[in-house]
Order: sequence, then C-alpha cells, then structure tokens
Amino acid sequence: MSTTSQPSPPPRLAVPELLVGIGLLVCAGAVAWQTLAIPVSPLYSKVGPTVFPYLTMVGLAVLSLLLILAAFRGGWQPEEEKETPTDWKAMGIVVLGLIANLLLIRPLGFTAASVVMFVLVCFGFGSRRTVRDALLGLILALAAYFGFARALGVNIGAGFIENQLNTVVDAIIGAVGG
Repeated sequence: MSTTSQPSPPPRLAVPELLVGIGLLVCAGAVAWQTLAIPVSPLYSKVGPTVFPYLTMVGLAVLSLLLILAAFRGGWQPEEEKETPTDWKAMGIVVLGLIANLLLIRPLGFTAASVVMFVLVCFGFGSRRTVRDALLGLILALAAYFGFARALGVNIGAGFIENQLNTVVDAIIGAVGG
C-alpha cells in the first residue's frame, strides 16, 4: 500500500504583515533622510552625531526586509491569531494617545504630553489603573526628559513641569557645588 503525499499549497501573501514591513521600511527611509540633515562638524573624527541614527536606520531597514520576506512566505502570525478580530476601539484609544502626545507636547511640554499618552495607551491595552499608569508614565517621562536634557543636552520639549524641576535641580547643583 503506497501513500502519496500531497504537495503543500504555496504560502499565501500575508498582506497585513507586508504592509507592516513596508511601513517600517518607510520609517527607515525617514530616519536616513533626517540623519542626512544633521550638521556634522569636521572636528568629529569617526564618531559623530549621526552614528546612532545611521545604526538605527540600518536596523530598521534589515528588520523591515526580514518582515517583508516573511510576508511573502505566508506571514509570521500563527493561523489562530490571524482569525482573531481586530479590537478597533482599543486601537482607536492607542491612536488617540499618540495624537494627544503630538498635540500637547508644545503647549504642555514633554512630560505632561507623555503621561497623557502613556495613560491612554495603557487604557487601550486594557489597564483600568489610571493613577498607577499616570505615576509610572511620569517616572518614565521624567527619566527620558532628564536623560535627553541633562545627559545629552537635547531639548525635547520643556514645559511647566520640566522648567520647575530644572530650577530645583539647578538650585541643588548650585548648593552642592558652591
């Protein structure tokens, strides 16, 4: 008795996964474009302000090409996950958080805008512990702000909270150093 094995059907093109890969490739292109706009002083030898953005761009490009390749091979999602319907309400809340950050960062500053975004994204992912999420968002936003502002000297959007904290930090540094 012989058994004939039937050939497996060719993998289908996973369009949503392909779109994610293409979107990531567009992001890599945007990083390259913006990195080319960074002025580089001839005083820098090999490591200048564009090294990490270029490394990020290369990483994004490699990941996007791997995702596109996976999409042509049928995608990376398990079959049962492909059948799960999209929660458009949760997606809308997450997008609302991102839009809120864009709209609030200039008038309120990085920290307040980031806390609002963090709380909305947490809510979109199912968290109903708003106070905890706001406190965690505040800690992370302040760490990011002071990491950029103090350690790197990059202003990413100082607002009322940042200005008050900068005044306190400057006073403490002046008292300790003087």
